[in-house]
Amino acid sequence: MNHTPPLGEREAIMKAYEHTQAMLAWWCGIAMDRVDLAVRHPSGAMIWHRDLAIKSLPLKWARAQNVRRAEVYLRPARQYAWPVVFLDDVARPRARAVAEKYDALVVETSPAGGCHIWLACVRSITEASRCEAQRWLAQRIGADRGSISGEHLGRLAGFKNWKRGGAWVNVVATSLQGRRWDPSVVPSIAPQKTATPPARTKTATPPASRRRHKSTDTSPSGREWGWVCALLESGCPPGRVYVRLLERACTRRGYDAPRYARRTLQRALERTGRAAPRRFRPPDRSRSNPEELRLPRV
Repeated sequence: MNHTPPLGEREAIMKAYEHTQAMLAWWCGIAMDRVDLAVRHPSGAMIWHRDLAIKSLPLKWARAQNVRRAEVYLRPARQYAWPVVFLDDVARPRARAVAEKYDALVVETSPAGGCHIWLACVRSITEASRCEAQRWLAQRIGADRGSISGEHLGRLAGFKNWKRGGAWVNVVATSLQGRRWDPSVVPSIAPQKTATPPARTKTATPPASRRRHKSTDTSPSGREWGWVCALLESGCPPGRVYVRLLERACTRRGYDAPRYARRTLQRALERTGRAAPRRFRPPDRSRSNPEELRLPRV
């Protein structure tokens, strides 16, 4: 567990930008890497930089605004589920005790005021669930019950709090030891369900006309059907496919070879979406001798 030293010693060791980096590093350490940055000017005008990667934060610009007495705030980017909850205005001893028991980031907003606690959770929860969790925790820890909304802003460490006379906002404690808080203890937050593999569904049975030509058909006709379809899909001209199929089938099919070749090719053309060229005319099946057939020119 890593805790920063007491306030007086810490200020002598850590510079302002180091407090900022410590806070952002902790956020990245719990896989919370997209944020909303808000800068409120003394006039009340709010400037937003929404849904930024932490590495893309305009920190130099924010420091320049802070010098001009602008307040600088940060929160997890909205519309995402994040593994963290936020508590405001927690007494420093209580905040440190939380960081000793759980993975947490404690930020002191001013010596006279309370602390912010960013408490790491075992799983990501939605903005609405964060609100429920923060309401439940605020009652038990003594945090500000008016700052429990799931999108609430917290101060960015390493910047001045002009609401408190320009006091520095500092990191008081950080811990990342794999001891995260489980939001499922909140009655209104459903426990995480174990993923169930989807039910297996039966594959639709192909029509009978195609079933006998499945790739698992190891008969000579089945192998020739797959071979013909593959030739057609590769762009081979139908006439050439017919010739090659007829040559293969003559010995096995005898006088029925022309009819078999013609029928197989026709069905294969229908299945592959190709049409036979006009010049392709399968020979008349009335011819009795396969060796005397006039084959198409290819």
